[in-house]
Amino acid sequence: MLKVQKFGAIDLGSNAVRLLIASVIGDVETVYKKVSLTRVPLRLGADTFEIGEISEASYIRLENSINAFKLLMKAYEVENYKAFATSAMREASNGQEIADRIRLNTGINIEIIDGKKEASIISATEIKHLIDKDKNYLYVDVGGGSVEVSVFSKGNILNQRSFRLGTVRVLKSDEETIEKESLEMKNWIRINCKGLKNIDVIGSGGNINRVSKMIDRKPNKSISQVKLNALYLMMKGMNYRDRVIKLGLNTDRADVIIPATKLYLQAMKWAGAKNIFIPKIGLADGIVKNMWEGNIEPDKL
Repeated sequence: MLKVQKFGAIDLGSNAVRLLIASVIGDVETVYKKVSLTRVPLRLGADTFEIGEISEASYIRLENSINAFKLLMKAYEVENYKAFATSAMREASNGQEIADRIRLNTGINIEIIDGKKEASIISATEIKHLIDKDKNYLYVDVGGGSVEVSVFSKGNILNQRSFRLGTVRVLKSDEETIEKESLEMKNWIRINCKGLKNIDVIGSGGNINRVSKMIDRKPNKSISQVKLNALYLMMKGMNYRDRVIKLGLNTDRADVIIPATKLYLQAMKWAGAKNIFIPKIGLADGIVKNMWEGNIEPDKL
């Protein structure tokens, strides 16, 4: 018998908050279908990485966003949902207080997760069905506050880790701190990819999705390191205004897309990869998949 269930996945990141509503169809083969994706450019990381806490102004915008998400889930008749907060909330001194206020004022429960759990959820997405089980991959998800990295070999995860190198953090933190964390990531990737031949990178995150659209990548086709670097140099050579006006980038994307693209290029270099695949999946997709499979207990709306 055909089984269909709707799920809501809320991702409270450092550069934006998102609501993914997805239908999961369970038959001979499970099918995940995105019904709606709503993104609000609420940059919580700008507060956390500068002043160490979420400001009251940001809290008000967050509460309004969560209330809107709740109404959307009701409109789509979603019963099961999960809301996870990542870098910005977990590092803010008042992160748990903010989550408690949201639950009290909206009824939506927010769970603040660590980097290890975030990496685990992301790597559990439908990526396993998209990769060639005879090949090696470095999976890189660049967010606003952190970068989640996983190494796949012949369909299995060899290792995974989270690094404090997200795009908003790069813009707001001092250069020495970023260089130190970059060296950690460089050494980790080189050690864990050593001996893996013909490795490719799989990239996820809003910025690499936008890059893919700018390059006009064909479905199921990769982007070469040469093409990605050419776009990076072109964007880097433009000022913020021109990236918004001439390239048509959103105002909250036009600054972070530069460090994001650089991070993907660095990961490719450190892994010895010549190509990057962009399947357009992320944390919210992983939340839905884990709820369906029973690995995450959903909250009820």
